[in-house]
Order: sequence, then C-alpha cells, then structure tokens
Amino acid sequence: MTTAADYIAYHDDEWGRPVHGDDLVFERLSLEAFQSGLSWLTILRKRENFRKAFAGFSIEAVAAFGEADVERLLADAGIIRNRAKIESTIANARAAAALTGGLSELVWRYADPDSPVPRTLADVPATTPGSKALAKELKRQGFRFVGPTTAYAMMQAIGLVNDHVAACWVRDPSR
Repeated sequence: MTTAADYIAYHDDEWGRPVHGDDLVFERLSLEAFQSGLSWLTILRKRENFRKAFAGFSIEAVAAFGEADVERLLADAGIIRNRAKIESTIANARAAAALTGGLSELVWRYADPDSPVPRTLADVPATTPGSKALAKELKRQGFRFVGPTTAYAMMQAIGLVNDHVAACWVRDPSR
C-alpha cells in the first residue's frame, strides 16, 4: 500500500463505495483497463486528463469517436497512450451503448455483498468466480480488455464486493 495523499483520499472516499450509473461505471471499467500492467497511482494521477480526453466518459460521446479521435488520444501525453487500450475503450462504449438495460444494471447483477472479509491484503483475491462470470458476460456483449482481473478490480472499485480488510476503518466507519 502507498501513503501518497491522493491514493489515501481515493481509498478513504471512493474505493469500494457503491457506484451506479452507466457513464460512471463505464469510467471505472475504462480506467481499470488502462491500469492493466501499471500502477493504480499512475492512473489515479491522470484521471482528470482521462476524463477530459474521453469526454467525461460519456458512453454516447465516446461511442461516436472515430479514427481522428484515436490519433488525438495517441498524441495526448496526459493519458496512457496505448492504442489497444484506447481502441478498446471506444469499442466498449459502443458495446455499452448497445446494451438493453444499460451497463450499470448488467454489472450490478454480479454484486457479492457476502464476499469473505479479508483479514490481510494477502487475502484479497485477484479474481473470483463472480469476476470470471462478469468478464465472460462483458466479452459476450462485445467488450474488450476486460479479463477476470480487470473485472474484479472494477467490482472492488465500485462496491460490488467489499475488500477493505477487517481492520480497515472504511469497512466499519463507526470505529
């Protein structure tokens, strides 16, 4: 764990809190995909740049991006300039726009409020049967760059599971 102030604020105020709404879930899914292979702190520090570059993660707006937008994003030093991740984000916006019921509704079907309470960080899994099932469903719906590990990271981030360790004050704010 890091002691960087922005990371601590993210942990204390956002991570694991329930997030609903298609664009908000799309943002978290996109950022988790960009994080793959990198430090979360890197993504966190570039989050505002990502929001500007990807039209506030509006599914409708990003779904309309074309090749000129891909080139614009590849030239944007404020984000991670990975063609596969950029193109996947656009493809995922198109897949999300095509969903009946929306992305938030689909993702929240995989909530696991009874997930085991991790005692230490070593007890926090990288994937679960639920994240494997969610990744499979997202891929079936046309999403890319959403393997079980990325799906689980998003599940943690938006509160589908509570992976704050047992001694963490966020798990029990009454402490």
